[in-house]
Amino acid sequence: MPPDRRSHVPITLRVARTLATALGERDEGTRAHCERVVALADMLGTACKLSRTELRVLHVAACLHDIGKLGVPDEVLHNPGPLDAAGWAVMRTHPERGQRILSTLGLDHADAVGLAIRHHHEQFNGEGYPDRIAGESIPVVSRIIAMADSYDAIATRRVYRDARPHHHTMETLEAERGRKLDPWLFDRFAALIEHSPLRAM
Repeated sequence: MPPDRRSHVPITLRVARTLATALGERDEGTRAHCERVVALADMLGTACKLSRTELRVLHVAACLHDIGKLGVPDEVLHNPGPLDAAGWAVMRTHPERGQRILSTLGLDHADAVGLAIRHHHEQFNGEGYPDRIAGESIPVVSRIIAMADSYDAIATRRVYRDARPHHHTMETLEAERGRKLDPWLFDRFAALIEHSPLRAM
């Protein structure tokens, strides 16, 4: 009998991929977005010389940063246009939902992964959600995911707007440097993405 190649994949990554697949069954667009965010976050985390443990946490948290959307009602998750205030209030619960999902799984570094997911929509100036923490109080893994998430969210097509070209995306993100995004991480990302195969057109 041939060896089971899955046995060579750490259980945490197998569970993360299973959950990501489940999310993809619910929303294909979110699954594809998460895959791109993983690639961008891994690139930035490696360049920032995170420790091996931090890189593992980053990879799993990036893979599952939107897993809380499993608990978001269809009328919000699949809304074909921009959300109204009530819809946004529901959508903004997904980081906390994601942390709760992670807390039940007993995975390696589950607490760190859960916190990274909870805080990936915090802003560097303290105006994000759910906890309105600021600066380096935001876990570095969350700040990296926020950078990757923001780039992909602007650069790729949404149901209510077309994809934005790379130069437009970077102009938009530069305006958020120091407000939404960690300025040091933005500068590092800006240098990396220019010569990366992950760069948008």
